[in-house]
Amino acid sequence: MEFMSAPWWSALLAIILIDLVLAGDNAIVIALAARNLPPHLQKKAILWGTFGAIAVRSVMTIGVVWLLKIPGLMLVGGLGLLWIAYKLLVDTGEQENHGPAATTFAGAMKTIIVADALMGVDNVLGVAGAAHGAFDLVVLGLLISVPIVIFGSSIVLKLVERFPIIIQLGAAVLAFTAAKMIVDEPLFDPIFGDSSWQAVARYATYTVAVLGVLGLGTWTARRAAMQHDQTNSAA
Repeated sequence: MEFMSAPWWSALLAIILIDLVLAGDNAIVIALAARNLPPHLQKKAILWGTFGAIAVRSVMTIGVVWLLKIPGLMLVGGLGLLWIAYKLLVDTGEQENHGPAATTFAGAMKTIIVADALMGVDNVLGVAGAAHGAFDLVVLGLLISVPIVIFGSSIVLKLVERFPIIIQLGAAVLAFTAAKMIVDEPLFDPIFGDSSWQAVARYATYTVAVLGVLGLGTWTARRAAMQHDQTNSAA
């Protein structure tokens, strides 16, 4: 593909749109993971979490052809992301943390990078496909995603502080993303195809994933809060 040609610009526009659509999930997971950190560490977590995620995604992009050959990749990523969504919902920040601040920061970073690596599969495949093998477009796609994720994370974090229900909404979005990864797994093509009953199977998977994460996560968080209150009362 010739540099700066009409097809090149068309591919770049497609990559930007892919980044805008898929970076929302990354912004949500970064904001939720950083919400319990002290204010002075939140911006640091967003910045380094984003660059860590981009670094992981860069490595994944380089090996995208190899990744496409791995059977069950989308399934494993989807199941892992379901766990991340559940943990983000359960982690209300009400438990006492007697460890140093760096431990909390490291925990947030681990959550951010692991979740972004799992979700990055869709982004990597989308960008690589839109670039049609043009390495310069792949690099531009990665660079463009950085400010999108950083800005989006900052906005979501401010909204979370003002409207806590966004935590549940964010977990639901992550659960839906996880379900979509599972549905898109090529091994499951006979189950999630184009027929009417296969469409029902797809929507049932989305519903079970979202309601399951929200229900189990909310119940676990409330139970932990009750135990925490009982412990404080006894003390």
